[in-house]
Amino acid sequence: MRMRPTLSWTPTEDLPPGTTDLEPVADALSTGGVLVLSGAGISTESGIPDYRGEGGSLSRHTPMTYQDFTTSAQARRRYWARSHLGWRTFGRARPNAGHRAVAAFARHGLLSGVITQNVDGLHQAAGSEGVVDLHGSLDRVICLSCGTFSPRRELAQRLEEANAGFEPVAAAINPDGDADLTDEQIGDFRVMPCTVCDGILKPDVVFFGETVPPPRVEHCRTLVHEAASLLVLGSSLTVMSGLRFVRQAGQAGKPVLIVNRDPTRGDRHALTRVALPLGTALTTVADRLGIPIDGPAAPRVRS
Repeated sequence: MRMRPTLSWTPTEDLPPGTTDLEPVADALSTGGVLVLSGAGISTESGIPDYRGEGGSLSRHTPMTYQDFTTSAQARRRYWARSHLGWRTFGRARPNAGHRAVAAFARHGLLSGVITQNVDGLHQAAGSEGVVDLHGSLDRVICLSCGTFSPRRELAQRLEEANAGFEPVAAAINPDGDADLTDEQIGDFRVMPCTVCDGILKPDVVFFGETVPPPRVEHCRTLVHEAASLLVLGSSLTVMSGLRFVRQAGQAGKPVLIVNRDPTRGDRHALTRVALPLGTALTTVADRLGIPIDGPAAPRVRS
């Protein structure tokens, strides 16, 4: 029997209610040394839905799992057809006020680092540097046979040429870049092999049921160890890949602050959870600290 990854979480204990008081967040940032851990909720204002919030994609969509992708040619066809279409939408997404605020905090020396669970590259597009992409990035593709990395834009061009006229209309786009398409819309979509060895190509992202590379986890643990506090932005912390860093910070006595509208699996480790939209919350904090958030940002380049 196949084990499905943890996709949802229901509180089993009484958790403190969310607040609208941003003073603890402002105080932590003014002190400096804040490590940011962001999730899908920070990108919703850029038009990319999250997984578990109101209207989240898990209500209609089960993300691709590593086991399904590696064992089923049909699953790979379905994934690449949907992801190819979703890639076009991701390329049009732009950083929102939340991403810009994080970049501004870093420019002013208030952050010790940024870890994101997202694969959309919007932190980097907003101007953040040294971002750790915990779950990888849709910008790269890896061959599962020979390990060769290649730019996603090159694969996108090959897929365009092999599937001329593929222009379905998706019902929705999901946080992993996967578009909602029916089997009829997918049809006989052609999947491209590795140009080096004809092996199976996979986006350089961590699928559900797959593990984050241990060196990346250890790097993140070091960042938590060196940080003065941890600021979680837009994550339910349902999966262990992010929750473990909240637990680490809490066990070390470091303040954990969460900005997320809904309760999270890490609330009991947190000093506070601010239940406000991220763009509004972070813009307000930036204003209180006298930090403009509309500084220089990196160009958004996708093809």
